[in-house]
Amino acid sequence: MKKLIIMMLGASFILASCSSNDRGELVGVQNRPTWYPSEPYGMVYIPQGSYNMGNADQDVPYSLVSPTKTVSVASFWMDQTEITNNEYRQFVNWVRDSILRFRLGEDGLVEGYELIDAAEMEDPTFFEEYVSLNYPDSMQRRLDWGPYLEWRTERYPDAEYTEIIRSMYLPPEEMFLGRSMIDARQLNYVYFTLNRQKAAQRGNRVMYDYKDKDQDGEYFSYRDYIKDTKEISDRSSFFEKGVVNVYPDTLVWVHDFTYSYNDPMHDRYFWHPAYDDYPVAGVNWQQATAFCIWRTKYRNDYLGSSGEMIEHEFRLPTEGEWEYAARGGQDNMTYPWGGPYALNSSGCYLGNFKPKRGNLVADGGFYPVTTTAYAPNGLNLYNMAGNVSEWTSTAFDAASYYYISDISPNFEYNARDTDEETLKRKVIRGGSWKDVAYYMQVSTRDYEYQDTGKSYIGFRTVQSFMGRDLKDF
Repeated sequence: MKKLIIMMLGASFILASCSSNDRGELVGVQNRPTWYPSEPYGMVYIPQGSYNMGNADQDVPYSLVSPTKTVSVASFWMDQTEITNNEYRQFVNWVRDSILRFRLGEDGLVEGYELIDAAEMEDPTFFEEYVSLNYPDSMQRRLDWGPYLEWRTERYPDAEYTEIIRSMYLPPEEMFLGRSMIDARQLNYVYFTLNRQKAAQRGNRVMYDYKDKDQDGEYFSYRDYIKDTKEISDRSSFFEKGVVNVYPDTLVWVHDFTYSYNDPMHDRYFWHPAYDDYPVAGVNWQQATAFCIWRTKYRNDYLGSSGEMIEHEFRLPTEGEWEYAARGGQDNMTYPWGGPYALNSSGCYLGNFKPKRGNLVADGGFYPVTTTAYAPNGLNLYNMAGNVSEWTSTAFDAASYYYISDISPNFEYNARDTDEETLKRKVIRGGSWKDVAYYMQVSTRDYEYQDTGKSYIGFRTVQSFMGRDLKDF
C-alpha cells in the first residue's frame, strides 16, 4: 500500500511538471487577456508632458495665487466639449428611471416589474445560491432594466402602476396651471466612494498578526473607529456614502443677476431640444462629481456584462490636467489658441466672453453657445476659454502652488457639510460668457463653493490613460 502511494505521488509530480512549459523559469502568468485601448466616445487623447504651470505673463491683479511652477502630467482622455444639456439629461433620466423601477418592484405588486432576487431564482447556479444564503438583502436584489416603462397616461397598465408612477410627479396642489411635471426634488442619486486618502494613512493600514497572538482567530485587523460611527474597523470603513439631487438649479438664471431679465433661460434652457448641444449649467461640484461616478458605473456595467475588462473611472480633471490640456500642447502662452490676444488677425473674437465694456454680442454669443462653437485648440478641445467656466477636482487654496507636488499636482479636500465655508472652495477654470478676457487666460485661477451652482459654470470629464502612451499600442 505504501509503495502504491509513493507511485501515485510520483505520477502526480510528473503530470504537474508536464503541465507547465516554463521549464522552471520566471515567465509571468500566461494566457493573460489581450488588451488594446479604445477611445471613449466624445473624448480626445491628451499625451503625457511637462509644462510651466501658472502665469506666463504679468500678474495683472497681483493676486500671487498662480506663480510659475514646472510640473508633469500623465496621459489621459478628456471630453472634447463641455458636458451638454442632453448628455447630463441622460444621467437625470437614468436616476428617474431607476427610482421608478425600484418603486414598481419593491413590493412585487406590479406584475412584470419585480426586482431580480437571488433568493427567488429558478434553477440558480451554485454561486447564486451562495449569494442568497450569505449576502445581505441589499446585495441580493437588483433592478430589472428589461421591462418597458410606460409614461403615457392613456397606456398605464393597471391601477397599481398608475399610483406608483404618479408618485413621481408633482402633487395636484403644486401643479402650476395644472401642468403635470416630474417632481425634481425626488431625483436623488445614492452613490458610494472609496476614500483612498484615508486608506493610505499609515495609522489606518491593515495590521497583520500571522501567529494569532491575541487568539481571536483573525490574522489581520485594523485600528478601531476608523469610521467614527463604527468601533470595529474593516475595509468598509473606507467606503463613504453620498446622496445628491441631480437636477440642475435652473433658478440660477434668475438669482445670479439682479435687476436683469433672464426668466426665459430658467424656463427652457435645460430641458428644451433647442438647447440640447449647449453646455449644462446650474450644476454644482457635488452634482458634477456624482455624474462622473454614474458615468463610470454605467460604462463598467456594460463592459462587465459584455465580458470585457473594466476601465479607469471618469472624474473631474485636476487643475494641473485642465491647464495642461487648455494650453493645447504649447507653453508660455496666454490663451488656449496660442496668441496673446482674444481676437485673430481678422478682428474676430476667438471665444464666448464679455468683450470691451460689456458688449456681449460682439463675439457672436450672448448667453452660452453650442459646445462646438469657435475653433478648437491644438489638442482639438473646444471652448477651453469662455462659454462656461469648468469645475476641477482641485480644492482652492491661494497658496497651493507653493506646496503641491510637481508630479501630477493636485490639492484634494472633500469638505463635509459641517466644514467651514472656505474649505468648500473648488477651483474653476476657463472663464465664461459673462467674464472679461482675463478669466479666459490659461493660468487664471478662480473658485466657487462646492454646493453652489451658477449659470456660468459647467464641467467636462477626464479618464486616466492605461499605459504610457497611445503610440505604444
